[in-house]
Amino acid sequence: MIDNRKTKTALEIKDLSKSFNGLKALDINDLTLDSGETLVIIGPSGSGKTLLLKILLGIIPHDTGKIFINGHSKEELEDNSQNFVDRFGMLFQQSALFDSMTVWENIAFKELKKQSTDKTKIKAAVITLLDQVGLKPEVAHLYPAELSGGMQKRVGLARAFAGNPDFLFLDEPTAGLDPIMSNSISQLINQQAKEHLSTSIIVSSDLDSARKISTKIMMLHEGKVVWHGPTADLDKTDNPYVQQFIHKSAEGPIAVLTE
Repeated sequence: MIDNRKTKTALEIKDLSKSFNGLKALDINDLTLDSGETLVIIGPSGSGKTLLLKILLGIIPHDTGKIFINGHSKEELEDNSQNFVDRFGMLFQQSALFDSMTVWENIAFKELKKQSTDKTKIKAAVITLLDQVGLKPEVAHLYPAELSGGMQKRVGLARAFAGNPDFLFLDEPTAGLDPIMSNSISQLINQQAKEHLSTSIIVSSDLDSARKISTKIMMLHEGKVVWHGPTADLDKTDNPYVQQFIHKSAEGPIAVLTE
């Protein structure tokens, strides 16, 4: 059995590409993440950020290239493990909660599908997760339609954390949250990486949060990596794409829609 947590290189991507109708939407030559590292992906809308997460999860197939997890090809691991997806915690941009399930059933989805489950123990763990994301115990018995957008986001985050997965893929985890809750969520992401060595890839437009939670930052533009480096170097680089994005400037290599 592969030790998922002790291999230094947790994720490696080589020559990964994806096209739609002949137009290349993603083209990443090389990317490596070690166990416990947190990569935040920034970039304008439509640059391939969410697409990369969906390809890594297997929701969308890639055209060319290889994905290695703990030194083994993703295809090999998928073929030899019925619970391969359980190694990933995913927060989708729109939360993607199951409408017919209560909050606690959404969060405990992976555990409840197993044959032998202790629902009392699972529900207690869910209550703890809800508290960590700033939600009261009574929320556990509500349905997604009864929650605000911000609450749904936090439930989705709790579901991603459930089971302490090897990998966290979070799409805009702080979007729509107030500054205090955003800071709390950032601290929780850091705690998850530190205590459980979760390797994380996070899509974020919140640069303040990105600086707090990441060890590395990568910027995508039109499906290509235009900058990649340690978080500490983000504000030092003279890369024109990064400069335009940080300063929210209308002038620069990133095209801005005008009337």
